[in-house]
Amino acid sequence: MPRSKRSKVVSLTKTGKKPGRENNERLFTKVRESLDEYQTCLVFSVENMRNTHLKEVRTDLSDCRLFFGKTKVMAKALGTTAADEYRDNLSSLSKHLAGNVGLLFTNRPAQEIIEYFETFIKADYARMNCIAPLTFVVPEGTVYSMGGQIPTEEDVPLAHSLESTVRALGMPTKLLQGKVHLDQPYTVCVEGKKLDSKQANLLKQFGCAVAEFKVEPVAYWSNADFKVVECSKNAMEE
Repeated sequence: MPRSKRSKVVSLTKTGKKPGRENNERLFTKVRESLDEYQTCLVFSVENMRNTHLKEVRTDLSDCRLFFGKTKVMAKALGTTAADEYRDNLSSLSKHLAGNVGLLFTNRPAQEIIEYFETFIKADYARMNCIAPLTFVVPEGTVYSMGGQIPTEEDVPLAHSLESTVRALGMPTKLLQGKVHLDQPYTVCVEGKKLDSKQANLLKQFGCAVAEFKVEPVAYWSNADFKVVECSKNAMEE
């Protein structure tokens, strides 16, 4: 029989009240309530965070419970050492709570959740400071709405009213016979380089969704055997 750890009191702050303390205590309590209610606790990481896509995940997994943000509070709720962990071996899971991660509680089989995340990938527009996954070059001549991503016969010229917009974003354009024009090819971004705000806005202007919202399962703990399983492909294959 695993030893009971529910009666241990954990302080969330070292001194008196601080801003947000009530929210931290509420999150702490909800995480521990979820540990009592659900079979499995899974740590997941998010790439290219978008609230709209995370909301869709919550809808698809409405029978589960998700928490995102405030990793230190969530780690405290699980326990960070063998002495203060809420259940056996949860401290081995809490060490994964670093970075852009959250917790998911579920009574579904863990593999079902992992397979769901593997297929949940949403294309989106890159934001400033993202790393460009491709080199994007707008051809010389008349500028089209997709910036050369598709054949010109399948595209339409960029609206002349947008000429000042793309010029303000760094493109050396001009109006020529009522059409937006480039005298030479213009490189919007280079693969592997960090995007600035103008580059990100130009990619969006040309409908180039180069970012992907992904949820990656990191590790999970089950109250059936109190084991922590890492979800990397190498770990899962072992």
